[in-house]
Amino acid sequence: MLHYIVRRVILALFTMLTVSFLVFMVIQLPEGDFVDAYIRDQLDNQILLQPPTEHEEFLLREQFGLNRPVLVQYGSWISKIAISGDFGFSYRKQKDIKELIEDRLFFTMVLSAATSVFIFLFTIPVGMYSAVRQHSVGDYVFTFLGFTGLAVPDFLLGLVLMYLFLSYFKMSVGGLFSGHYIDQPWSFGRVIDLLQHLIIPMVVLGTAGMAGGIRILRNNLLDELSKPYVVTARAKGTKNWRVIAKYPFRISINPMISGIGGILPGLIGSSVIVSIVLSLPTLGPLLLEALMMEDMFLAGTIILLLSSLTVVGVLISDLMLVFVDPRIKLTG
Repeated sequence: MLHYIVRRVILALFTMLTVSFLVFMVIQLPEGDFVDAYIRDQLDNQILLQPPTEHEEFLLREQFGLNRPVLVQYGSWISKIAISGDFGFSYRKQKDIKELIEDRLFFTMVLSAATSVFIFLFTIPVGMYSAVRQHSVGDYVFTFLGFTGLAVPDFLLGLVLMYLFLSYFKMSVGGLFSGHYIDQPWSFGRVIDLLQHLIIPMVVLGTAGMAGGIRILRNNLLDELSKPYVVTARAKGTKNWRVIAKYPFRISINPMISGIGGILPGLIGSSVIVSIVLSLPTLGPLLLEALMMEDMFLAGTIILLLSSLTVVGVLISDLMLVFVDPRIKLTG
């Protein structure tokens, strides 16, 4: 086990290094750089009345370190991260990147964890019920709700829930805190307020994943329940719940556990519009803004963090599969 984990950690570090390089190179592909986007933004907002001269543009690029070769810029950036944890400086925000992403990364992970728990808590019992009670009224109802959850866009569901909560429950919607808790230190009341505000984004982001998970678990479990070993166990008088939980369920849940590593980037990708609609202080909107403004260090840092969390998630899912599925054994 230890040897396996060490090998996976080494592979994870190599993967993250490769991803960081590819991300940095891809961000450089669009024509122009941050200085061009910055000047364009200043002119559009009439902060600058006329375009700067070539010499002034050269001085700006020298100030931001953009006049150096791309590989030199990447080497400087990644070495600072590895040595001192310095992610660099955001040209657009005029702040250290670590200050910009600390709170947003925390809230992103809290929202992702809450959404993951929501998905598993509803997917497992509903998927098992639909498989065991195939073609029942409940099965048809959950099937209908599942397809509806897959079809309805997240942002539309978010708007509907915001309207319902505000109109009928008189609950504060939007953001992750009420106004008087935003800048307050952590306390029991602030935690309760955060949990209340997590309900809408958790349901919105988790609905599609829950609907898809129910269909996957139901179909896989139906396939396992028809196999000879299940029929034999039932013929021997083994209780039905024990027959299902012993092997069919543990095998059928494999795809869900294997997908744990992809939950976080999936939520980030789908939460950009939702975060904008619900005013959520997560990494999604900040990443979109950084890409639009070609703020390469900020965008690269966010994508690198998401990639790192994905690699960690894949490692966790691999270890969980060993304990869940008796057919899987660690080698090496």
